[in-house]
Amino acid sequence: MPLAGDADGPYGSLLDRAGARLDAAGSRDAVVAALRGTARGIIGSDGIAVVLRQGDTCFYAAEDAIEPLWTGRRFPLTACISGWAMLHRRTVTIADIEGDPRVPIDAYRRTSIRSLAMAPIGAPEPVAALGAYWCAAVDIDAATVGRLERLAALAAAALARLSFGGIELGARVAAAG
Repeated sequence: MPLAGDADGPYGSLLDRAGARLDAAGSRDAVVAALRGTARGIIGSDGIAVVLRQGDTCFYAAEDAIEPLWTGRRFPLTACISGWAMLHRRTVTIADIEGDPRVPIDAYRRTSIRSLAMAPIGAPEPVAALGAYWCAAVDIDAATVGRLERLAALAAAALARLSFGGIELGARVAAAG
């Protein structure tokens, strides 16, 4: 899906390249890798995380950050901001994590994170989330949120294509057999 580079300023070509990588992804792991490799530059954040929904938990599958965060860890959906974004099916922005009751502050105290945005991936039922983090308390502008949501939508389309493609391929094999 081509994106209008002019509307996204200097990020347009980065979004285009991310879209191409996501379109070419042949597996969920490839989608995660594409997000890990592109999201931080597109969002302009100090870190990103790709979080997969697994039942009632969030699995932090990948990150690209200035310090280790939570890769490989699981948290209940109800106990983390990525779970909040998935359960509420909407993007959340938090300019100061210290002042927001949705943030499990003990998990963040050992990090330098002060602001964040988290977008659900997939609809109507989110299957993942894409998070962006900043080391300073910042007001996250609409353009940044728009890029985060566009990237999440591209990832959702790639994951849906992979799911649908697998079902379609299985049906064709069964019909031919």
